[in-house]
Amino acid sequence: MLIKERHLQGMLQGKITLAFRKWNRPTVKTGGQLTTKAGVLAIDAVDVVTARGITEAEALQSGFPSKAALLAELAKHAGEKLYRVRLRYAGEDPRIALRENSEVSEQETAVILKKLRHIDARSIYGPWTKRVMGHIDRYPQTKAGDMAVDMNMDKEWLKVNIRKLKALGLTESLHPGYRLSPRGEVLLAAFKRMG
Repeated sequence: MLIKERHLQGMLQGKITLAFRKWNRPTVKTGGQLTTKAGVLAIDAVDVVTARGITEAEALQSGFPSKAALLAELAKHAGEKLYRVRLRYAGEDPRIALRENSEVSEQETAVILKKLRHIDARSIYGPWTKRVMGHIDRYPQTKAGDMAVDMNMDKEWLKVNIRKLKALGLTESLHPGYRLSPRGEVLLAAFKRMG
């Protein structure tokens, strides 16, 4: 679930508590969480609604000046059903503290390397995690599109999979591109020692 920056800031301040989306099936679920670059959002409810059933007050709670403005935005998007998502700010992004931690024990390193091997094993590109981390280390701030060309990979696939590295605290998104986190540098060094 992508959230525009202005809406995200409103959610973090508690001013925006609803989002409306058109989906074939929801990408979030009641009781789940959504990790964003600004923090974690708790998903309190995901309900199918109709355009007619949306109130002016709900449009305001979703960060739009009116129901008409909300419906005009929704009309730009495809999806079989309309969903109302009730959400709230639940805390800071845990990946921030994780990626800044460069004191990674041997046991923790082994666990992360095992996770990376598992990620590699399911990939259409074979073992890619070490290659991508090495590329990010050598060429920080490279846009995903340029990196995809350099590495002969699909851009959208690469972006989705770099998020897996980010979830482990190994990379950090920049504008543009990425860089290895202190934790990522430790793991890349461990990769290199393995040969």
